[in-house]
Amino acid sequence: MTLDSLLRSLRPWLVAAPALGLAIAFAAWHGGFPDLYGFAIALPTLVVMLVLAMQIGSSLRQGEFGLDVIALLSMGSALFFGETLAAGVVALMYAGGQYLESIAEGRAQREMTVLLSRTPRTATRELDGRLEEVAVETIVVGDRIVVRRGDLVPVDGIVLDAVAVLDEAALTGETLPVKRVQGTPIMSGVGNLGDLFRMQATRPASESTYAGIVRLVETARRSKAPMARLADRYALLFLLVTVGLAALGWLISGDPRRAVAVLVIATPCPLILAVPIAWAAGMSRSAQRGLLVKGARVMEGLGNIRTLVLDKTGTLTEGKPTLAAIQSRLPENELLQLVASLDQASSHTAARALVDAARQRDIVLTPPTEVIEQPGEGVVGKVGGRHVAIGSLSYIASKLGIAIPESHEPGTMAAAVAVDDQYAGTLLFSDRLREGVAHTLNGFRKVGVKRLILASGDSPEVARHVAGKLPFDRIEAGLSPEQKIAIVQAEKRDGPVMMIGDGINDAPALAAADIGLAMGVHGSAGAAEAADAVLLVERLDRVLEGMEIARGCRRIALQSVFAGIGLSVAGMIVAAAGYLTPIQGAFLQEAIDVAVILNALRALRITPRLAAPSASAAAPQS
Repeated sequence: MTLDSLLRSLRPWLVAAPALGLAIAFAAWHGGFPDLYGFAIALPTLVVMLVLAMQIGSSLRQGEFGLDVIALLSMGSALFFGETLAAGVVALMYAGGQYLESIAEGRAQREMTVLLSRTPRTATRELDGRLEEVAVETIVVGDRIVVRRGDLVPVDGIVLDAVAVLDEAALTGETLPVKRVQGTPIMSGVGNLGDLFRMQATRPASESTYAGIVRLVETARRSKAPMARLADRYALLFLLVTVGLAALGWLISGDPRRAVAVLVIATPCPLILAVPIAWAAGMSRSAQRGLLVKGARVMEGLGNIRTLVLDKTGTLTEGKPTLAAIQSRLPENELLQLVASLDQASSHTAARALVDAARQRDIVLTPPTEVIEQPGEGVVGKVGGRHVAIGSLSYIASKLGIAIPESHEPGTMAAAVAVDDQYAGTLLFSDRLREGVAHTLNGFRKVGVKRLILASGDSPEVARHVAGKLPFDRIEAGLSPEQKIAIVQAEKRDGPVMMIGDGINDAPALAAADIGLAMGVHGSAGAAEAADAVLLVERLDRVLEGMEIARGCRRIALQSVFAGIGLSVAGMIVAAAGYLTPIQGAFLQEAIDVAVILNALRALRITPRLAAPSASAAAPQS
């Protein structure tokens, strides 16, 4: 156990010690035991001071100088000058304030805490017709897993049965049950609400979505936002102002109690409490909406973005092709039945699109035989005794020895089909824009984004066809990963840049940006690891919601800081003038602290306003 975790575990006892001491002192005072009165208050106060000194020492070793020094000075000075009761009240209030901060942070991070508590530990693996309970760490790619009703999906994989009914709320914020059909990818950590289903693992547990999320959560818990570091940056200045006012009040009046009152009312500074609680609440609120950030620094940065760079495939678009048109020399359904039957044996995304299209038309598929797949080129095989081939235009043309006319449909990808060594038709695929993209991009402008840039690896013709009518300031296509980095670095000269992408080729640019955000549902593990935040639901408008939440958190934190500091400084001046006793100052300061904590917790209820109307109630996917 580290010193910091030990000190946190002592917080409830540190509240109990001065509370018990004050109770004993009260009884001793009325019972006529004045010596016991002072001892009962002084001993627990010294215990609190000892723990506080250890905490300050730990911070100093980490290169941080905090405002907790003022709390130590106030308790020590109160004991030294005989203000024993004031010292005991400060000890109780300070320990209570830290404990209240722990409770508030715990409440603010409850959405992330539930993620950690839901980590799958075991799984039911199907092997040689037998079921065995195994640790998730032993699962390898290709294993067949049985997921019973109420179980958590242990690793990323694909559904093998007809349908799986899942609860994805903990990961994506989708409150309604979601149906995933056969062949659909599913994420680890989601719950099975329906009947038992089988799945096939596509990633080991260490590389699955849930493991990455847990790592992000742990990083987020250890993070500290730049605004929170303001407390450390100006701690020495605030300490000098406090000591100066205390000394001035003492010198003018000759009464050391004025100095004690000033020190008491300055303890602790609301900046210590309000800012981290506001950002923790904001991270919790974002997690509810399916956007998980790595820490408070990222949360604050989301509200300051000036340039947004987006990849196209999987970010603006759905990231998976759909069958757009069939140019066939055979009856259309006959051609689709042949190629979809063959493509049952292929893992290519276009093959899945053909199988889905055939099933939507209720076409009965036949198991293919003698299948040979040439990666990146095409597939050949037999379907019901007929020889079928599908692939790129050049691949089919080389097999047939003829020229195949190219499609001129803008924004589509073409695949040619041969049946019994004869050209049979061309299939056109498209990658559809995500719903509400134009509305979301315009919404980014309203939260302070000045420039919108599309940075795509696709051909310029496809990129311009997809994004030509969207409100981009600049469209760049045919880019390599190095060129994407160059765009990000060039734009950083004009302000903070956020990059959004999903592929492994986006990972370098995500790391180079001030904030990298990965589309994490079906995106690459490399992109998620390089990013500062991961979007767990495939809705670009949730990024806009996250930026709205970040701006709201900043506004709430600043309100708490300015109000709290203003009231504290005013109270210090009044105390220096002799109008507040140490006891009154202690109660006044703690009232201020409670007020700023409650105000900071308002970040849990921030409601985004700019996202598309459908964003507030996501529809289930099937």
